[in-house]
Amino acid sequence: MERVRITDDGFTTLFSSEFNQHYHSVRGALDETQRVYIELGLLAKMQETKAISILELGFGTGLNALMTALEAEKQQIKIHYTSLEPFPISGEDVKLLNFQNGLGTDLIQKLHEVNWNESVEITPNFTLKKVQTTLQDFKEKAIFDLVYYDAFAPSSQPELWTAEIFAHVATFMKKGAFLTTYCSKTVVRRAMESVGFKVEKHSGIWGKREVVRAIWQ
Repeated sequence: MERVRITDDGFTTLFSSEFNQHYHSVRGALDETQRVYIELGLLAKMQETKAISILELGFGTGLNALMTALEAEKQQIKIHYTSLEPFPISGEDVKLLNFQNGLGTDLIQKLHEVNWNESVEITPNFTLKKVQTTLQDFKEKAIFDLVYYDAFAPSSQPELWTAEIFAHVATFMKKGAFLTTYCSKTVVRRAMESVGFKVEKHSGIWGKREVVRAIWQ
């Protein structure tokens, strides 16, 4: 399997040999981020508040963070963004990404160069803190308005799609906070509901896939 692939919308994704998965859907890296995390997450939460604290599971290629930073400047909203990543990609892999070409910004390089475990102002409206840890070991007493749940698929990381892990995530979330994810498997939705999330199914992209927005009660 090639390490880098151009997805159907013209953006790059990487292949993880450890998890046997691409970091983004090969149908469209940018399209997926825009629908699942920006539209159903960030833009929806913006209707309630103009200062948003976001927790991301899986910094990966940095595309979710990049799109969020760009949206923060576009919408002029303050975002504090914490991203968990136990297995950072290498500097060589960062060079394979083409986000700067398609989006007209070189911000992706800056996101990857940020020191771990430090809060850094990337733009006037976007502050990033990358934490090199697993979700299970994350203990920070932060309260988040929004969670981007972007783990690898249940077939690769089943331990990140259980009722126990969603209960753990809920301890970081404000009442009414959103969790958005591309995975809408029945077993995943039931796991969320079993610990107190209200789960909504939304239309996905490419005309067929459903995605999820869960609201912490």
